[in-house]
Amino acid sequence: MDILERLTSQAEQVEVVSVQSESTTVGFEANRLKSSQVEETAGVAVRVVKDGRLGFAASSDESAMDKLVSNALESAAYGDEVPIAFPGAQPAPEVVTYDQAVVDLSVPRMVEIGQEIIDHLLAIEPEARIGVELERGMQNTSIRTQAGADVTFRRSPLIVGFDVSRVKGDDVLLMFDVTGTTVWEEDYMAFVHRLGEKLELAKKSATIQSGRMPVLFAPRGALVLGLPLMYGLNGKSVYTGISPMRGKVGEKLFDDKVTIVDDATIDGRFGSASHDDEGVAHRRNVLVDKGVLRGFLYDLKTAAQSGVESTGNASRRLFAPPSPSPTNLIFSAGQTPLADIVAGIDEGLLVENVLGLGQGNIISGAFSNSVSLAFKIEKGEIVGRVKDVSIAGNVYELLPEVAAVSRETEWVYRFLNMPYVLLPDMNVVAKA
Repeated sequence: MDILERLTSQAEQVEVVSVQSESTTVGFEANRLKSSQVEETAGVAVRVVKDGRLGFAASSDESAMDKLVSNALESAAYGDEVPIAFPGAQPAPEVVTYDQAVVDLSVPRMVEIGQEIIDHLLAIEPEARIGVELERGMQNTSIRTQAGADVTFRRSPLIVGFDVSRVKGDDVLLMFDVTGTTVWEEDYMAFVHRLGEKLELAKKSATIQSGRMPVLFAPRGALVLGLPLMYGLNGKSVYTGISPMRGKVGEKLFDDKVTIVDDATIDGRFGSASHDDEGVAHRRNVLVDKGVLRGFLYDLKTAAQSGVESTGNASRRLFAPPSPSPTNLIFSAGQTPLADIVAGIDEGLLVENVLGLGQGNIISGAFSNSVSLAFKIEKGEIVGRVKDVSIAGNVYELLPEVAAVSRETEWVYRFLNMPYVLLPDMNVVAKA
């Protein structure tokens, strides 16, 4: 008997998720090819609701389905009492998330791409030590419920990341980036070229004094602002009462220039799919609209606990239950060209990357970070790299006043789309 049928006869609600994945990874370390490996994963995860309690079990052993059934039912005896309802069949958007060109990328071709990245960056900074990792894969996910959901989707994730370090005496330069997609992009070196331009700029030095000044966050540097918001907008943080935004839907919390959207329906993006990992149809969720809080990100459990509907934001691994998570998080573009923003700054700081993301009381919105790559802006021009600089603040105090948001945006860290964000007055500390 099929596992869904077996469990349906013994529990009020049943969810069966089957996962198959394969990934190939090629890694370079200190400018040299270091490793190549292939991993395959397959398994089944089930959740049941029995006597009003939620149970979970998972197994990668296809011959152990009897044990999986008993484990799921047994775990429900001690599970949370949650008024959860697994979804039935529902219409969903058609989203492109699979490209055979990604799946067919050979190891020799991945090695060529990695070497191309290294060669490009070494031509700019010959003394750099560069690490590169490329991972391409194929994922098949099937979700069935007793309510009639029968969803299958497949993805072809491609991840390319690299880090650059260069040491000259007591001068340490650190740069890094990672991008992700699910479709082959002919201009796969675009993000490398962007960081190469920053590496060229970093050859010039500048000094800056401690004090309050305008700070312009590049898309990668802006994650220091976005990370606390991601926690605050998470339905689990809202339900547990730790989100500073709890109970404030409909209130204006930020500047008019701040609009934040979660959208899994964009073709080819890393976080996209037709459904989330619980079989709920994906959709475009407006979280902040011109500074006004409109909603949060929920999976089925946190939505049930909060008395709302799931927003289709469940994410899971095989051996862990789902939890709410962003898909493609978009900080909407502004109206001002980047060149005009820079031209309007008499003296300020451009933050490209920070160290120690997550430092500070991130739930409260506070951050305090050393800057791994930053430039001084003087009289409307980027004049050189500054060292030994740190920034601190609280996003809930800073984002109510945003001086400018750029027209230009970039996809960074796989699932974030960020513009340049100018904050008019921040505390900057420079080492004497």
